Amino acid sequence: MNTPINPGDTAWMLISTSLVLLMTVPGVALFYGGLTRKENVLNTMFMSLIAFALTSIIWVLYGYPLAFGSDLHGLIGNPTNLLMNNININSPTPLAPTIPALIYIGFQLTFAAITIALISGAVVERMKFSAWTAFIIFWISLVYVPVAHWVWGGGFLSQIGALDFAGGTVVHINSGIAALALVYLLGKRKDTRLLPHHLGYSVIGASLLWFGWFGFNAGSTLTANGLAASAFLVTNTAAATAMISWIIIDYLKTGKPTLLGAISGAIAGLVAITPAAGYVTVPAAIIIGLITSIFSYLAVSELKAKVGYDDALDVFGIHGVSGLWGSIATGLFAAPFVNELGTGLFYGNPKQLFIQILAVVIVMAYSFTMTLIIGKLLDMTIGLRVSEKEEIEGLDTNLHEETGYRL
Repeated sequence: MNTPINPGDTAWMLISTSLVLLMTVPGVALFYGGLTRKENVLNTMFMSLIAFALTSIIWVLYGYPLAFGSDLHGLIGNPTNLLMNNININSPTPLAPTIPALIYIGFQLTFAAITIALISGAVVERMKFSAWTAFIIFWISLVYVPVAHWVWGGGFLSQIGALDFAGGTVVHINSGIAALALVYLLGKRKDTRLLPHHLGYSVIGASLLWFGWFGFNAGSTLTANGLAASAFLVTNTAAATAMISWIIIDYLKTGKPTLLGAISGAIAGLVAITPAAGYVTVPAAIIIGLITSIFSYLAVSELKAKVGYDDALDVFGIHGVSGLWGSIATGLFAAPFVNELGTGLFYGNPKQLFIQILAVVIVMAYSFTMTLIIGKLLDMTIGLRVSEKEEIEGLDTNLHEETGYRL
């Protein structure tokens, strides 16, 4: 006999899944597209679009069963539901017992898709589209799927008690550190300046991301209840605080607030609160948002220049760094009266902080190493980078025979 399905939870998760889908296309596509040169706007948007399409197919063929199937030795899921076989459309899953399993599958699909789409921001304006499509397939299969199982699917990091409510390690650290590895292999662009051709696109994209993030974080409760409301409120609070914090830093450093800084701060705050959203209070969210802008600002303005990597749209600086802070902050601020599943250092459990740091280190090491291997193999076979002529002239006309504007 099937467990009763809760109509309210089901409706909320259908909405949340749609909100997270919106984050990739058009959210990330517009956010990244506006930040590139006009000669590369379509290629940049296309990278997000193809990421969503390919991940959608991979997920229903084998991605979901391997990520969320019954645990095999803490490392991967049991592939008993390949091709979505043996899944009753009215049956729940143990991980989400009040909604149909197919909704949970779709919800997790959108997380996988946005993770790989985020990486594209680091490599825009110089990566072959063919190499990008191949990278999506290998990276989702060999990096995202195992990490998702380790943290969310009952794998070894879940078993030791690592907390990641909605994707600090699985999504943001994973994508941020992979971006760093991939730009190391690709090398610098001919012109490494950030020259947004249409900042208005990016504002619209950032707004859609903020809007969709409520499905991302509050939806990760998998139920329509008080915890979802709490996750919703702390998500908005952290984003707003981080945005204001970044504007203040901009003003102190340059004497002028910038719109690019404002939306960068908002995204950093959303990233940082993601792993903590279902565990922390509103005051903790304010602290998390306030501090994360400082870390990400320094990574973008100081660390990148000193180390010399060309992370075009600062995927590592914002998603990697803020995801790192947010994951560790979860080990500090997790409050048992918000969620009994999490108790951090400030509420008497210093072990949680150690577990969070261990999980972060493991995910970073695995993602960086595997991305290097995948990227190097692709570079040796089909090549990663476009020609110098194509890069200078722009990827839209050279790779797609299209142009974003007819001026």
